[in-house]
Amino acid sequence: MNGIAAPIVAVESAPMPDFLRPRRSVSVVMVVYMTGEALEQSVACVLRDPLVDEFVIVDNGSNRVDAAGLRNLADRDERVVLLAGHGNIGFARGANLGARRARGEILVFLNPDAFLQPGCIAELVREILDRPVPCIVGGRVLNSDRTEQRGARRGDITPVTALLSLSRLSRHVPAWRRYEVHWECDAAPEQVAPVPTISGACFCMRREDFDSVHGFDEKYFLHVEDVDLCWRVRQQGGLVLFHPKAEVIHLGHTSQTSPLRVEFHKGVGLARYFRKRAEGASQQLLAWLLSPVIVFTALVRPVMWRLKGRAL
Repeated sequence: MNGIAAPIVAVESAPMPDFLRPRRSVSVVMVVYMTGEALEQSVACVLRDPLVDEFVIVDNGSNRVDAAGLRNLADRDERVVLLAGHGNIGFARGANLGARRARGEILVFLNPDAFLQPGCIAELVREILDRPVPCIVGGRVLNSDRTEQRGARRGDITPVTALLSLSRLSRHVPAWRRYEVHWECDAAPEQVAPVPTISGACFCMRREDFDSVHGFDEKYFLHVEDVDLCWRVRQQGGLVLFHPKAEVIHLGHTSQTSPLRVEFHKGVGLARYFRKRAEGASQQLLAWLLSPVIVFTALVRPVMWRLKGRAL
């Protein structure tokens, strides 16, 4: 080489083929509370999925028959980890408990009345692997007739959009339609797309991402903890993604808990969320003033359902 050092040429390494890439382990976390008949089918769908390495069930409260069935399942299937006996500690705290116990590198959170469709977990995991951090990928949540469910993909939830959406005024008053926060009536994207908010009924995160945003905020008891999680991911410069091909059928309204109690917790959660993200004294004051209005609006909903003939 005549004493002259050869120049160093940077060579970009080729991406590893999928068949050589080590698969990251997957844990499904499910929080159960008085779910009813849907629980058995939901559990069966999870255990049929070949990518599920571990299934952590957090039993916040089941009837005697379901509790016994879950114990028998944990005894029969080594993938199943059952956490029980702690009482109803709320969804956010229960989900964090399950996540801490889970050993998987990918965490999939699933409602107990949601039925994974074939390939759902594969689509979620494949999409999240090479994304920037932090990242959350939500599935396409469907009704039993396979129409897209309300809440599967949403805009940024603010006090104005929440009140107009809860009251359905954003649907019925043409001038206010731009405030509609639910997008299920819009055509679904053909590919994965960023959205402000996805549904907590079925989504996945890498463990390191979940830990980096400190998991769910346990001060939410039921509802809105998923909205808060998406907001905090975005606050850290991360991505919230909606996956149109990762499908799950979600029954909803299967819990034996009173709808009034459910809606109360939803209203309280929304009010807390707006106070939490309010900036400055004026926004804080507005958030506190709107809190009782938001809770009242949420409580009116089941009353209106009864007046319209919908069973509570």
